[in-house]
Amino acid sequence: MLAVELGLTAAAVRRHLDALETAGFLAVHEEAPFGPLAVRRRGRGRPAKVYALTAQGRDAFEQIYDDVALGALRFMAANDARGLVAAFAEQRAQQFEQRYATALATVPPARRAAVLADLLSADGFAASVQEAPGGAVQLCEHHCPMAHVAAEFPEFCEAEQATISRLLGVHTVRISTMAAGADICTTHVPQVQHA
Repeated sequence: MLAVELGLTAAAVRRHLDALETAGFLAVHEEAPFGPLAVRRRGRGRPAKVYALTAQGRDAFEQIYDDVALGALRFMAANDARGLVAAFAEQRAQQFEQRYATALATVPPARRAAVLADLLSADGFAASVQEAPGGAVQLCEHHCPMAHVAAEFPEFCEAEQATISRLLGVHTVRISTMAAGADICTTHVPQVQHA
């Protein structure tokens, strides 16, 4: 698939992926560490590999605003015992929620997770939706523009997860976060009942 998208041969793509792995930008797994791909049976042929950006790979993206943001948040936390940080995280999540809610208003409940993934991707989260057992899905964010901030201030991840639950109209569960050291942020979304 990458070969077609990039106009390269499969061998050329493998060489590039190997170079990124050697440089420490990619983690390579023989099977998905979690989620529905972890239980999927493979057919014949070359064993599939699952690639994910490492922390070093994510750091390669320009994120110089992190220093300013972290400095401001540390100042807020030091002067208000984190209450102000949590309020700011919630306000930021509400701004996303208002914008996303408008875009999701006419989307059928069963399609909202996929549309939300597209909205998150447009905001830099490189999101996708994977099917999970029992009719559930997993909303996966392969990049987090604020992973460094969230690593120190988990209030941002908590506010985002609550926002996802409200937008999708179901109780979601955060399975993993980049802020806690995972390769991707994954939110389990149970089967949506049709309205």
